[in-house]
Amino acid sequence: MKAVIPVAGIGSRLRPHTHTQPKSLVPVAGNTILGHIIDRLQDAGIEEFVFIIGYLGEKIESYVRRYYPQLRSTFVVQEPREGIGHALWLARDTFRHDQDGVLIMLGDTIVDVDLRELLRTEGNVLAVKEVKTPSIFGVVETSNSGKVTKVIEKPRIPKSNYALVGLYKIADPAWLASALERIIEQDLRTHNEFQLTDALMLMIQDGAQMTTAPVDHWFDCGRKDSLLEANAKLLNRPEFLGNKYPEFPDTIIIPPVSIGKDCQISHSIIGPNVAIGDRTIVKNTILSDSIIGSYSELRQAVMHDCIVGSDASFRGLNHSLNIGDNTEIDYS
Repeated sequence: MKAVIPVAGIGSRLRPHTHTQPKSLVPVAGNTILGHIIDRLQDAGIEEFVFIIGYLGEKIESYVRRYYPQLRSTFVVQEPREGIGHALWLARDTFRHDQDGVLIMLGDTIVDVDLRELLRTEGNVLAVKEVKTPSIFGVVETSNSGKVTKVIEKPRIPKSNYALVGLYKIADPAWLASALERIIEQDLRTHNEFQLTDALMLMIQDGAQMTTAPVDHWFDCGRKDSLLEANAKLLNRPEFLGNKYPEFPDTIIIPPVSIGKDCQISHSIIGPNVAIGDRTIVKNTILSDSIIGSYSELRQAVMHDCIVGSDASFRGLNHSLNIGDNTEIDYS
């Protein structure tokens, strides 16, 4: 089965990091968001990929060709960017005739689900997760028998708490391609964009059967808080908890932590839930629950819940104090 991954978005909620880097290449837990997605799909047996690129798309193409040269990769440019439905419409001829179906996975989403089991499931499958605020997501409504009766994008008054997590297995790609063509030809927009949910709804109205598959964890990595949450959850997997770290001078490592190659760390406390990129310098610093890019430098800092990009530098305050009785100093 072929995987189609839309990665054309600007990622405005992750600025300033996305001024210079596509959202899908933002680092998390020793990899990029896109790297985690590709690794999971490869583990499920998928080797053919279609990437729909746009903003800083040349960086995504360069990344895939450098780190995943073994993939059969096709790149489709989305310009202008008018929604996920528009992106898939542009790429429709890359999957329309696939007899084995197509898997669509959004390029800013990391999910914990048994992908092999999902791929073996007959028919069309929409991955979902129960959420507290369904009105900010695409929402699925189902019948008592579990069949999908409605999909709607960001409803004002949701009738379900089950959100679409950005993972779709479509058994009949030609039917989806036809539905995408209809929403474009008829200019069917929701929230001023062409939505995949509208195409899926056309399929349902025409008789397509769809079921849902619940996921264990879902990380919409388009926001700082969810990116840090994903970093912590991924670092708490066995492969990180069992890591052995180099000996760094006068430094305490509190797992789980991911540390890149050739880092210089001294007189620091690192962890828990910290991912540090390659060739980064950390000195006299306490660091927890954070993501630090490659080629960066931190000195004299106490940092938590931080995202620091690559090739960045931060130096904290360093004081020599002579404090008398009954004195209070607050730098917060």
